[in-house]
Amino acid sequence: MTVSNMSKASLLCQRQLLQYLADGGFYSGQWLAEQLGVSRTAVANYLNDLKQHGLEVFSVKGRGYKLAYAIQLLDASKIKAIQTMVKAPILVQHITDSTNCQLLQRLEAGHIVEPGSVIVAEAQSAGRGRRGRSWYSPFGANLYFSCYWRLEQGVSAAMGLSLAVGLAICRLLQQQYQLDAKVKWPNDIYVNDKKIAGILVELSGTLDASCNVVIGIGLNIGMPEHSKQHIDQPYTDLRTESMQQVDRNNLVVELQRQVVNVLQDFAITGFAPFVAEFNQHDLFENRKVTLVSKLPISGICRGVDKQGGIIIETEKSTDVHYGGELSLRAGE
Repeated sequence: MTVSNMSKASLLCQRQLLQYLADGGFYSGQWLAEQLGVSRTAVANYLNDLKQHGLEVFSVKGRGYKLAYAIQLLDASKIKAIQTMVKAPILVQHITDSTNCQLLQRLEAGHIVEPGSVIVAEAQSAGRGRRGRSWYSPFGANLYFSCYWRLEQGVSAAMGLSLAVGLAICRLLQQQYQLDAKVKWPNDIYVNDKKIAGILVELSGTLDASCNVVIGIGLNIGMPEHSKQHIDQPYTDLRTESMQQVDRNNLVVELQRQVVNVLQDFAITGFAPFVAEFNQHDLFENRKVTLVSKLPISGICRGVDKQGGIIIETEKSTDVHYGGELSLRAGE
């Protein structure tokens, strides 16, 4: 059973089931069935469905069910109550294909979406990263966040946008958790040389007319142990690096605030005023790098220009390179 074909009643039962199990304690299948007014088989089916979305659930004979670790569910009412700086709505979804897809579908359907509006989800069944890569999105472990914005100057005005959003995440991690985060050009955030977040910016519009912007952010909060089976690069999470519990509802609101603040400035000035701040957070500052493209380029990273292009100094010249299908890696 998937969320797409679950009835509203079944979805409500699944959420209620999670509210009981969220504390990480044992609960018998019979007791859970009685609380929800369903059969024990239905309880088992709900939990099996959640396992398919990366939630670790243990079943012990004579004791019942428990989660591998306590989780904090996203709560729309709590989020709304603590929103003070930004009034654009935050929509909480249970399990979705992709929060970016959900925002894009609303725009394509002609729905009016207020700039700064956000969709978050407990899990994604088809989370996406840059260049069509999948983004592993286990249930209740991290933050899957998409924000809508509009650029009146058109697609061409979006140069450097992913880097500016990266700086919004760095600000949040420093202010809220005292972490020295770095931006890996063009769209990843690192702490202690391990990836903690990724950004996917998707545009809909023309070069010289106003365009819609959907900014997806995946931020690792408490990655399950089994995540290693799905991720092929060094990664970390907020709980590990900060050594503290993370309130995901507060985090959603703070991330919206930081991102909207950056977007408001970016819409007026473009990326140029962010250059100095980026260079302070550049993961590869003055380091050997290789720009992966059809013809790889190796040299020393010298920061970015006012449009967000990466500056690489080789033995022959110093040139600026822009995004698209390019990827940057540490050099040998």
